[in-house]
Amino acid sequence: MRPLRLLVPGLVAMLAFGSSPALASAAESGTQPYASYWHPSTILDWDPATDPDARFNRSHVPLAGRTSDPALKANPHARAGEGRIASLVSFAPTSDNPSQGSADPNYYAFPYWQYIDTLVFWGGSASEGLILAPNPTVIDAAHRNGVKVYGTVFFPPVAYGGQLQWVRDFVRKDGAVYPVADKLVEVARYYGFEGWFINQETGGGDAALATELRNAMTYARSRGPVDFMWYDAMTESGSVSWQDGLTSANDAFLQSGATRVADSMFLDFGWSATKQNASRANARALGRSEYDLYAGIDTEANGYNTSVPWSAVFPDGQPHVTGLGLYRPEWTWKSSTSRADFYARDARYWVGANGDPSNTSTTSAWKGLATYVAESSPVTAKPFVTDFNAGHGDFYAIGGERLGAGGWNNLSLQDVPPTYRWIVQSAGTKLTPAIDFSDAYEGGSSLQLTGRLDAANTVRLHQTRLPVAADTKIAVTVKTPQPGATHLAAAVSFTDDPTAFTTIDVGSTSGPGWESRTLDLSPYAGRTIAQLGLRVAAPEPVADYAIHVGRLAVYDGDVDTVAAPTGVSIIGATDVSPTRRSLRLAWTPAPGSVDHYDVFRRAADGTRTYLGGTTNDAYFVAAFDLPGTVEVEAVGAEGGRSEPAGTSAG
Repeated sequence: MRPLRLLVPGLVAMLAFGSSPALASAAESGTQPYASYWHPSTILDWDPATDPDARFNRSHVPLAGRTSDPALKANPHARAGEGRIASLVSFAPTSDNPSQGSADPNYYAFPYWQYIDTLVFWGGSASEGLILAPNPTVIDAAHRNGVKVYGTVFFPPVAYGGQLQWVRDFVRKDGAVYPVADKLVEVARYYGFEGWFINQETGGGDAALATELRNAMTYARSRGPVDFMWYDAMTESGSVSWQDGLTSANDAFLQSGATRVADSMFLDFGWSATKQNASRANARALGRSEYDLYAGIDTEANGYNTSVPWSAVFPDGQPHVTGLGLYRPEWTWKSSTSRADFYARDARYWVGANGDPSNTSTTSAWKGLATYVAESSPVTAKPFVTDFNAGHGDFYAIGGERLGAGGWNNLSLQDVPPTYRWIVQSAGTKLTPAIDFSDAYEGGSSLQLTGRLDAANTVRLHQTRLPVAADTKIAVTVKTPQPGATHLAAAVSFTDDPTAFTTIDVGSTSGPGWESRTLDLSPYAGRTIAQLGLRVAAPEPVADYAIHVGRLAVYDGDVDTVAAPTGVSIIGATDVSPTRRSLRLAWTPAPGSVDHYDVFRRAADGTRTYLGGTTNDAYFVAAFDLPGTVEVEAVGAEGGRSEPAGTSAG
């Protein structure tokens, strides 16, 4: 069985509806912008200057660096710096995929970025488009977590709509130029992602066509920077013949002599220990790392019930043989019956049945990916701020006030999730950490700790590499059911003794609302924070302990003042009803370090309603109630807010 091929009918059926990419004439309207997709011939006509949706599809979040300290790995069986994970995810259909999130809270808001190295934005269909660019929300979240993002180029089998002419169009040359390859580079550079996954499964080709595909990739790399991941389907002879490994029939798609053709290869699902060992040897013989190979597993249908020969790729106590490629891990969301069920399934998929990456012991063959791959963290520079915003929710809070009443999803606003989800150290009963969607300080969720408190609990949250200066502070924002002692302390460890925690008490609350405390780290100046967490301890047992943590931040000095954006304007509007419009907004970015922009409606009586947020300088509002004023605030990297900049919407 070759699921990447055989599952195409489902993709085509699911993706066959929708419209073509927006035309330039739509620029004056306030219609919904969508993620981009093309056929090889139509991408040649793409120009960001004339595509009205292009501006809304850009990511401005740079790819973060990451740290992974082997001394701090959660699981004793996991290995750092070896095989990593590539994840092929279908977040939405090819067409009608909103550029900047939507009002639906039911969304695959992936929270385990720490275990993957590359995210492939999977999709494409014969009837709509073969070349699929990722939308900016996914790029933003991935980059914030140090994960590369690839778009997809999908040539389906002939039986499912594939046409060999599309492959020929893809590699067509004008003199020494490959025009489609140039467009792939242009799209990736303009939208802000790293490269492309090439899945060529259309039969009928020959060796000359296979050679041209390799030449097109090496040409694009020379025009880049741009990465390519090649799928093990087409061979050097031009036939489609899955090798389930790196062999002499397909190795030229990875490396041809001294020429690096692709940056990695996704191996089809039929691999074995013998094939894995041969693939490693072949990669080394080519002068390439075996960790440029990703042994594919198909979890679209069965998720963590999929049978996998784990020891063939991740042998216990030995170096990894290759990396691992996941096909459709969003099964955890698609198969779920509720948000809670999704998070339970996702936890089992990534960190095992115990919901604890440090303890993945189970009778199940699926122990969780944290068993094998040590977590990485992008928390390597100050400031670091998390509101435990999961990237979707049922309302939106600003400073603890609910200014947005409806459901939403927007991964551009997702905070870096905890590295250790969840590790609680205690000699007694362990508290239960959870992302809670019933309350939030900023966004749609917060961290909640609940349970019987009968011994000290240390909750490990983030692995970090944050240098402490004389003016470094930790800020903690909490909410308790009633005023009084929080029994809570910030917990930090330092790189000179990374497993030993130092605690700084948060103190008491004076009421039931959100309260913030700023804690001084100056006594530890010159040291570097290795872990950031929380410690809960009380002099007497507390039967039903509960606390929400809405913000945890590390920064220097005072919270920076943030300048406002300028030139807020409505660049397109469409009447939805006599009293409501959809709007396309744009502005000139604020100078300085801006994390994102929040968009509001201000009514005549002064009340404000949250409309959404973006890291971009353009945003689509699906429903703006008239009359009113649009306001845009810049939110700084330390959490400070600018004065609003606005314009009348009528």
